[in-house]
Amino acid sequence: MVRVRRSSTARHARLLQQGAGRVCGTLTRMTNDPTPSETCGPLDWSALAASIMQWGRELGFQEIGIADTDLAAEEVRLLNWLRAGRHGEMDYMARHGADRARPATLVPGTLRVITARMNYWPAGARAASHVLADSRKAYVARYALGRDYHKVLRTRLARLAERIAERVGVFGHRVFTDSAPVLEVALAAKSGLGWRGKHTLLLTRDMGSYFFLGEIYTDLPLPITPATTAHCGTCEQCIRACPTGAIVGPYELDARRCISYLTIEHKGSIPEPLRPLIGNRVYGCDDCQLACPWNRDAPTAGEADFARVRNGLDNADLVELFAWTEAEFDAKTRGSAIRRIGYERWSRNLAVGLGNAPPDPAIVVALSARADDPSPLVREHVAWALGRQQREAACFGAA
Repeated sequence: MVRVRRSSTARHARLLQQGAGRVCGTLTRMTNDPTPSETCGPLDWSALAASIMQWGRELGFQEIGIADTDLAAEEVRLLNWLRAGRHGEMDYMARHGADRARPATLVPGTLRVITARMNYWPAGARAASHVLADSRKAYVARYALGRDYHKVLRTRLARLAERIAERVGVFGHRVFTDSAPVLEVALAAKSGLGWRGKHTLLLTRDMGSYFFLGEIYTDLPLPITPATTAHCGTCEQCIRACPTGAIVGPYELDARRCISYLTIEHKGSIPEPLRPLIGNRVYGCDDCQLACPWNRDAPTAGEADFARVRNGLDNADLVELFAWTEAEFDAKTRGSAIRRIGYERWSRNLAVGLGNAPPDPAIVVALSARADDPSPLVREHVAWALGRQQREAACFGAA
């Protein structure tokens, strides 16, 4: 747990004079350090909360909320989901178990969670529907076309914490951005940033769902922002749009069938029955979001790191990407979320995409060049793709 310290006694005195100090008493540190920290002076928590929201907007967040730590209802839902095995091979989710739904257990001393969201959809990218319809192109989930969101949001949240420290002095906090066992959607919904859609993602009426979430766990007793109401109604377009049937019911996702899981989190062989359903999606999937009516007018990214498309990955050819060497992959995905899956899984995914493309001699040549790839995982998927290409070519020839 990070603790931000006052820079000087004089500065602390100035803050107190301005009414920025905290109510007198002691505060147990949110780390293993048992030393209590001093807190003195009156503080208008509502005014501080309003300032935090303003600072968040100045740092590029579209909205800031504040939640308490009671996620009891979500804990039941989470444990049932884990017991059903729907987390697949994401063992880290089962390891932390109930801690994910207990902020004060994950980070002792937590009283509130400051939640934040930031838009990511790149306005200049080729239309997602056009890329998905062109089976020779590689579809990359639009959130991954820019800079790695972990770095951007973590930095901005840390700056927000610094702004808070300038106002209140020492306080306990820890920043999260999809990097620890945190129930991000539940906390965001609880704090009023939106509601959980039937595809399990957070939704808003004015922003859709094309945004990242981040949190600051803190010991500050801030006033909470109320939850909003849900507006999915009877709509189930997201459920029908899922290529692999991973949304098994409203608000129920089986990660083992989800293309985002299969192409990013899953480390092994992609189940053969699901490979044809993946199409040309080589990193993640946006289909459930693309189908959602609330995303029709969703705003695009205002943050330059997300607005700029890197290395033409919004409209790249499968054959071109499959020809990358490992060194090229490392160089071209530096600073991108894509790099986390590594060259082997990237190649596996591209092989599946090539196998799903219409028969093409250029694709056969590209696949044949890596038929003896050093990776058994890649070789298996290349062999499958070559078989698909050959069978499709024979069918076209017979026709």
